[in-house]
Amino acid sequence: MASEHVEFTKEMREAGYTILVPNMLDFHFSLLEKVLRLNGYNAVVLHNSGPNIMSEGLKYVHNDTCVPALLVIGQFIDALHSGKYDLDKVALAITQTGGGCRASNYIHLLRKALKKAGLSHIPVISVNMSGLEKASGFKITIPLLRQVIASLVYGDCIMHISNQTRPYETHPGETDALIARWNDDLVAQFNRGRGLSRKEMRANLDKIVTDFDNIDRSREKKTRVGVVGEIYVKYSPLGNNGLEAFLRTQDCEYMIPGIMGFALFKIDNRIEDIHLYGGNPFKLAFCKVLFGYVQKMEKMLIDAISAHPNFVAPSPFTHTKSLVKDVIGYGSKMGEGWLLTAEMLELAENGYENIICTQPFGCLPNHICGKGMIRRLTQVHPGINIVPIDYDLSATKVNQENRIRLMLAVAHDAEKKRQQQELLIAQDEAMHEEIQRGCNGCTNCEACGK
Repeated sequence: MASEHVEFTKEMREAGYTILVPNMLDFHFSLLEKVLRLNGYNAVVLHNSGPNIMSEGLKYVHNDTCVPALLVIGQFIDALHSGKYDLDKVALAITQTGGGCRASNYIHLLRKALKKAGLSHIPVISVNMSGLEKASGFKITIPLLRQVIASLVYGDCIMHISNQTRPYETHPGETDALIARWNDDLVAQFNRGRGLSRKEMRANLDKIVTDFDNIDRSREKKTRVGVVGEIYVKYSPLGNNGLEAFLRTQDCEYMIPGIMGFALFKIDNRIEDIHLYGGNPFKLAFCKVLFGYVQKMEKMLIDAISAHPNFVAPSPFTHTKSLVKDVIGYGSKMGEGWLLTAEMLELAENGYENIICTQPFGCLPNHICGKGMIRRLTQVHPGINIVPIDYDLSATKVNQENRIRLMLAVAHDAEKKRQQQELLIAQDEAMHEEIQRGCNGCTNCEACGK
């Protein structure tokens, strides 16, 4: 059956076929869209939303399939039915990880849905580095891969520091305006073939962090919240019912681990598999080179943020991996695997102890490595406060937000008590210093009355 699918050919690419891409991270994907266009692909990142997405997903995909699959396929079908695209000159692009997760099966579910919808003539491009499928009209070249990685680095940088800036800005909207300006600036650089070399990236990253650090903001301390979970539901507003927009209304500062860690996790898994089970030595060599290159990009990002003490920089992947050495096995790597557990410990270590674990229906690895590890994580890091939030067909947005509000209320109370305790300690230290300054140095305090 797999051999019967419609291939995306060179002729289709040259004919200017529109390639639809499901959205996940707005800023990252806006840059990825430009990168694909620069490489000759007429890519369009989808932004359609609303209840019709889920309706289309349920209409063409079985309802026991995981929520991310229903939403991604529903978004595709909804876009095709919108009338915006020429159905004889359109293609769909979707990633395949090659692992045991359902993400490897999305493409087959999508083709089945297209057939049921009478759209089986539309080609589906598998974006993978596992040799699962090939298309003569779409190639992952070294230049394209470098540009994709650069886009992810820029995206992670802006996501990381803007989330630390927005809650404290004295002029509301200034952070979002700066994000839009840098988006335009980077796209303009990409148009000129600039901003992609290591030297240019280092300069851009330094300037990005400096610009955000120059935004006027208050010095108050707000409750810090971390967000983890299955990659799509963690990042996509469509998947998490606008979680980030909701958190912005709750007087807190939230942190979401970047996608670079996930990229390194996937490459690291390929290397570990070959070490454990054997494999192509050329593939091993390529994976090691790629891992080293992405690691250098990660270091560049961390160095740029670390140069500004007002921001908390992400931890290196190797350190994040070490946090779960005695907590969960590295063989647990389906979906987000051990990385999900590690990200919770990384967030707690960096001061984001209140953690929302987004749980999509149908994602067994996420439930095991997320919700299933909560008890163990409270033993490893006693101050950690994790609330799992289910995102499925039966869970309402009101219920999800109320559970988060309850967690935040507990976190706010704990933060107030901590601040009061710090104040008392500071007062005691100040009193002790005052007594020391007024002391004559005698051994009998009653002698001088001081």
